[in-house]
Amino acid sequence: MYSESLLPKLEDLARRAAEPADVDVAWVEFKSEGPRWILRVFIDRESGVGLEDCKQVSERLGVLLDVEDPIDSSYTLEVSTPGLDRPLWKQRDYERFEGRLARILTKERLEGRQRFHGRLAGIENEFVLLDGDGRQWRIPLSLIERGRLEVEVFSKKGQSSGKARKHS
Repeated sequence: MYSESLLPKLEDLARRAAEPADVDVAWVEFKSEGPRWILRVFIDRESGVGLEDCKQVSERLGVLLDVEDPIDSSYTLEVSTPGLDRPLWKQRDYERFEGRLARILTKERLEGRQRFHGRLAGIENEFVLLDGDGRQWRIPLSLIERGRLEVEVFSKKGQSSGKARKHS
């Protein structure tokens, strides 16, 4: 497929564009959506990224793409953040977001289920630890089909605003 063979080159160019802005490339997508191609670059850093970071990377990457010219058809370039409900792709993602609420789908059943929901509790010997449903699940990284953070909204006191609270 056109996008798969080109992806390593696009990832390299994206990393080169992101380096001066001191941001990481979380992942790159290049795929057709209807009649047009979209190059999406998702950037991130521990302290977060903003609109100015996206703009800088987009401008640098645009120049690199013009010079190197790896894509022989028209396309749209989008640079953005992974979002609050970001996917979890790599071991370092599961480590970085320890303590956060997440959903995990496995490629095959693990103790009778494939869908898991709970708080990330770390990594141990290639297993993601997830606290949910009153226990700690040990999910092999190799069995994870998809992982995604859940959006959590907190009040000023740090309580989740999704729970009903009794007022006196």
